[in-house]
Amino acid sequence: MKHLREELWFNTPHRRDYLNITDQVDELVRKSGVKDGLCLVNAMHITASVYINDAESGLIQDYDEWLETLAPHEPVAKYRHNRTGEDNADAHIKRQVMGREVVVAITDGKLDFGPWEQIFYAEFDGRRRKRVLVKIIGQ
Repeated sequence: MKHLREELWFNTPHRRDYLNITDQVDELVRKSGVKDGLCLVNAMHITASVYINDAESGLIQDYDEWLETLAPHEPVAKYRHNRTGEDNADAHIKRQVMGREVVVAITDGKLDFGPWEQIFYAEFDGRRRKRVLVKIIGQ
């Protein structure tokens, strides 16, 4: 069995950002040499997510607005978590909604997506360095 473990690092300029990381993950699949297997992609921080959806700017804006309505950043005093000196309780909630990781099948050496599917890294407490784990296993 072949395997590859790599980390992708990000330092987003905004508190909330959405990055399409499909090409980076696809490159790691090629590097791994795995023809048939699985690719795990997960956020290694509890205020960020990895998810799969359409790479359409309106949809990304809709997600951002919906998440901010669901768990607004301000007022920060409304969250018990922020009483510890943090200001990112909303980011933890957003991550819980959007999820920690995705697993994509690898078939014939390529990510085996449905129509329009892309992999995204969603940052909810940015402006500092964070990472995503990519683990590929198979034959």
